Amino acid sequence: MHTEPAQLLCDAQRGSESAKGELLESYRAYLELLARVELGRRLQTKVDAADVVQETFLEAHRHFALFRGGSEAEFTGWLRSILSGRIANLVRHYLGTQGRDLRREQGLNIDLDHSSRAIDQGFLALQSTPSQHVAEREQGVLLAEALTRLPADYREVVILRHFEELSFPEVASRMARSVDSVQKLWVRALANLRQAMQEVA
Repeated sequence: MHTEPAQLLCDAQRGSESAKGELLESYRAYLELLARVELGRRLQTKVDAADVVQETFLEAHRHFALFRGGSEAEFTGWLRSILSGRIANLVRHYLGTQGRDLRREQGLNIDLDHSSRAIDQGFLALQSTPSQHVAEREQGVLLAEALTRLPADYREVVILRHFEELSFPEVASRMARSVDSVQKLWVRALANLRQAMQEVA
């Protein structure tokens, strides 16, 4: 049984290094999903989402004392702000933006928040019987965890179709499959995802 995030956050703020490590690790899937969606829109194959998330964790660990919130929602918001800063740096590096462009960074934050809301809404749309536990947790975190339980091709079709918002022909091209096979894969993936969400909720 995993310790609840609220308890881990409390323990981490009291100085427990093991709680801090476990707390950050519990958001890996969520942050990787967010990073994957945002990097997919801008940088495609140039940057690995897992590397960006690892840098986000290192920064969060270094500056953990600066976090003053007390809820999971505040903590995920803080992690998203760090992640957006990392991605903004990559956008500047790869797309050649000179110096800091606050308007561009503000736009990136909005994008990350939009992606986060889309993940939350995706969870609600797929969750047929929301539980009290779900109401108390960040829904996007639970959905990202459920996605990690799917076979790779199921996870990929959901991310491409639902979060990157590609058409079925575009998904088929990215996955080197026929449109018909992608549509069938999508249906099976959603059924499996609903089952996985019942397990995490």
